[in-house]
Amino acid sequence: MTYTPPKCHHHLYEERTGVRLFPGSLNIVLNQEYRIPLNPIRLEPHEYGGCVGMNMVPCKIMGVAAFILRTHMNEAGLGDHDRNVIEIAAAVRLRDALGLADGDVVNVEVDHPD
Repeated sequence: MTYTPPKCHHHLYEERTGVRLFPGSLNIVLNQEYRIPLNPIRLEPHEYGGCVGMNMVPCKIMGVAAFILRTHMNEAGLGDHDRNVIEIAAAVRLRDALGLADGDVVNVEVDHPD
């Protein structure tokens, strides 16, 4: 299942990221688990009347600026996705912008501060 930020909350994602995200994300299955770094960009449930917190981590997918989106439940291993699945959102529909099809191999770069 692809996470789609609710249209009525796009302004909150834009406030946090500085980017108006396309309504939909690209799911990527990794060869290993990915863990959210300390102090990610956050959207808390009370800020939008929801029930899950959202972590947002800046990244690049094949040169396109984007964000890894992961709920706190998925990060805890209790959500819909295993930790080897990341959801990526950008200002564009990534499948179209990058000419992607199911099963394509992609390169995702994350700059983690030490």
